Amino acid sequence: MRGSASTFSGVTSQFNLVSFDPRGVGQSRPVRCESGPQIDAFVHVDPTPDTAAEHAALVRSSREFAAACFQRNGNYLEHVGTIDAARDMDVLRAALGDKKLTYYGGSYGTYLGAKYAQLFPRRIRAMVLDGALDPRQPTAAENRVQAIGFETDLRDFLAACSHASNCPFPASDPGQGLDQLAARVDAHPIAAGSRSLGPGEFFEGLALGLYSPTYWDGLRRALGQAQDGDARYLLAFSDVLTERHLDGSYSNLIESNLAINCIDRPSPRNVAAYDTAARQFAKSAPHFGEPIAYGSLPCAFWKVPPVEQAHAVTAPGAPPIVVIGTTRDPATPYVWAKALARQLSSGVLVTFDSDGHTAYDHGNACIVSAVNAYLLNRDVPRNGLRCG
Repeated sequence: MRGSASTFSGVTSQFNLVSFDPRGVGQSRPVRCESGPQIDAFVHVDPTPDTAAEHAALVRSSREFAAACFQRNGNYLEHVGTIDAARDMDVLRAALGDKKLTYYGGSYGTYLGAKYAQLFPRRIRAMVLDGALDPRQPTAAENRVQAIGFETDLRDFLAACSHASNCPFPASDPGQGLDQLAARVDAHPIAAGSRSLGPGEFFEGLALGLYSPTYWDGLRRALGQAQDGDARYLLAFSDVLTERHLDGSYSNLIESNLAINCIDRPSPRNVAAYDTAARQFAKSAPHFGEPIAYGSLPCAFWKVPPVEQAHAVTAPGAPPIVVIGTTRDPATPYVWAKALARQLSSGVLVTFDSDGHTAYDHGNACIVSAVNAYLLNRDVPRNGLRCG
């Protein structure tokens, strides 16, 4: 919230900003599973295995991570799901003295908001869900769509790279240049001080660079330096996404993200299902299909079952709920925003025609104006409003 305060400057004349660490996250009895060096190893493992040894290492790493989470947290893992966090949020609303909730949620926050609407539709004053997830999708289906989303944004990045003066790849075929660098990292990780950039960190760094077009210039420079044998900048991109600190410790982002996702909705319980998904996803998302498919592999070994099944959220009785989708959002693809707006009985779809993750914090005047008018005065934007 501190880092996002300026985003909400248009509504703070009427509202205080309030946020919280959901259970299992940050300072709310955080789920901790492994030490910093162990998470380094977890991130470093090759997420695109092409030998039996690499596949065995990936499976072993995921199995050990899940076992460590249960060993250190036990049955607490049953109680960190989003449905519980939504109940907590209603306690927070009541404690603050608000009769109804005024809520903005971005990315995962849209899933939290949808679950609140599922439980308490008549306790909502205004709700904006920006960069939506689709609660109907089980894990495997969600991963496939997200992989395609990142691949779509990567194509836009490479197209822009071909016209940029600092593009490290041939303008005639920047994709081939990227593939050659990825293959080089896969074969021989590039040294970066006391660490090295392997295929795991390469994937994380590339993904981070696609979250906003404002990162693209830095990503080009990071890829160019890696191509010249200096991987420190691209490794820094990876560290931002995984929230690795300079002292080698991590926030509990990776641990809490898996702990929550593994019980929010069903995941396959056998490794073969992930292998099949990885092969299938790679056909439509050759750079992101395998890593994203295997990213949920620890859930195959999770010691507690999911607390909900994937299902639509309709929230009858809720006031208009504004759902914003960015057309080329890599992390929460546009099709999810359209799906959630259709599911909600009072859903209103607003479209941001752009690259990058979420919309409101990008400063587009059309989006900001629509959201602020709705939050302040409950002036509902036109369903189907398109900004660009």
